Amino acid sequence: MLLEQIDSPKDLKKLSVAQLPQLAQEIRHALLNKVSQTGGHVGPNLGDVELTIAFHYVFDSPTDKVVWDVSHQSYTHKILTGRKQAWLDPAHFDDVSGFTAPEESPHDFFTIGHTSTSIGLATGMAIARDHKHEPGNIVAVIGDGSLSGGLAYEALNNAAVLAGQLIIVVNDNEMSIAENHGGIYQNLKLLRETDGKAERNLFKAIGLDYRYEPNGNDVAAMIAAFQAVANLDHPIVLHVHTDKGLGYAPAEIDKEHWHWHVPFDLTTGVALHQGASVSYNSLILDRLEKHIQEDAAPIYALNAAIPGSFGLKRFAADYPKRYIDVGIAEQVSITLAAGLAQQGMRPVVFHSGTFLQRAYDQLSHDLGINALPAVLILNGGAVSGGDPTHQGTFDIAMLANIPNLTYLAPTTAEELLAQLDWALSQTAGPVAIRVPAHGVHNAPLDPDFAPTRLHIQHRGSQVALLGLGSAMPTAQAVAKQLAAHDIDATLADPRSTNAVTAADLDQLADHQLVVTIEEGSLDGGFGQKVAAHFGPTATRVLTIGAKRQFNDRESTAELLQRDHLTPELITADILKVLAD
Repeated sequence: MLLEQIDSPKDLKKLSVAQLPQLAQEIRHALLNKVSQTGGHVGPNLGDVELTIAFHYVFDSPTDKVVWDVSHQSYTHKILTGRKQAWLDPAHFDDVSGFTAPEESPHDFFTIGHTSTSIGLATGMAIARDHKHEPGNIVAVIGDGSLSGGLAYEALNNAAVLAGQLIIVVNDNEMSIAENHGGIYQNLKLLRETDGKAERNLFKAIGLDYRYEPNGNDVAAMIAAFQAVANLDHPIVLHVHTDKGLGYAPAEIDKEHWHWHVPFDLTTGVALHQGASVSYNSLILDRLEKHIQEDAAPIYALNAAIPGSFGLKRFAADYPKRYIDVGIAEQVSITLAAGLAQQGMRPVVFHSGTFLQRAYDQLSHDLGINALPAVLILNGGAVSGGDPTHQGTFDIAMLANIPNLTYLAPTTAEELLAQLDWALSQTAGPVAIRVPAHGVHNAPLDPDFAPTRLHIQHRGSQVALLGLGSAMPTAQAVAKQLAAHDIDATLADPRSTNAVTAADLDQLADHQLVVTIEEGSLDGGFGQKVAAHFGPTATRVLTIGAKRQFNDRESTAELLQRDHLTPELITADILKVLAD
């Protein structure tokens, strides 16, 4: 087994070029062995095996430096740079991140988990290298899907005037997470069809040198391509055509589904754990369809390249003229929605909360200042481990503090749909809805339901529990545990992260202790707003939520214990405060 001989890029260089296809096959086997058990990015890593082998065969890492855009395609890079046991030995599966991580290896330079960053990062590194008169090639690897992000365009613009060496590898597999959208892909297609010789070339138009390699999954061809562009005195784009998911039939057939995948049976490709048949996403799409059929509002659904996360392929098929995928361009999804809303349309923008931070200026400037009634559907707002680039606890602090924007936090399917109906009908400003985590919960609406007003589910005394959104089941469990200590706690549903009024909170002023529970950062979060209201009063406030920090591969259970977000620990904290 050749892979057993490789503990560093220096070991790789001892192999002959003729041996490298066998090594690529062994690496694909290792990749599939792990991701089938742990889940992970399948297609991107299967597609760039030869490209990565060729880079480390030609260049001298870490003197020569590679920056992987998103870095969800860096598994082979990690295997070749001393971390192969994390793919070969189940006991070491958790030793490394799914993204590049400088603390792991001198061959990694950034913690990266979002798109369109590599060209700008590499350009900065190249400027610094030349300033320090240091040796080495700087290489940025960016997928064609990531080119749809505005940050990539900005970086290309600046890279074009760099007076020094820089290689920009465009790994073109004709896919983003899903299919590509936008005019840039017409030119990439033309370049592929003309073997890179088309006169219309977007990279040359910007001022960059250009070379095309059609055989990105041929390791010998990639070695020759890298040798041809190494050590140049100017920036160049190396446009490479690869096959996403190569080497695993299910991933080759359904490239979008296998971009990232939960653990699966390697033989059949069937997920080991099936999701629920009913989801909040499906309920939301059903309700939007109802509105469209009733012609209640001119609804448009917008998305930034992750339609699979929301089941939007169904909407796109049924209402193709009402669906817009802007590519990996969170910023323009918000600005485009603002334009639609200003002209009387009803844009509904679907986003992951951990990606939407990339559009903060547009949320504040284009939607907030202009008070435009766009609707945002936010997934992922919850405590989770994973990696520091994908955190679900910062969205409340980000959105709830933008003027004119209402950020709702429903606790059940009934609340969510009623709030969605209200959001589509109101005209006061943008409304974001934090889709509850942890599965669908149902409960009938109270007769006097108000979408933005705090609702007291049960009136008790002494302690008031406010369970925000998906934290409501935890609050309900705490109430049961307090009952065992002869405390009849009030249970309240805030329904919003930022629209709860002073009058709402004054209903709880007769309690000795008000407890807020949220799956979000305490700093800048909901609990701090409640604490500020009660600060001048005799009512004490206990805020329960997540610490303001980037988590890295801790389990959700570990984080809930750390932040005292379990019913048992919350109950113990309450009893301790009451005893003081």
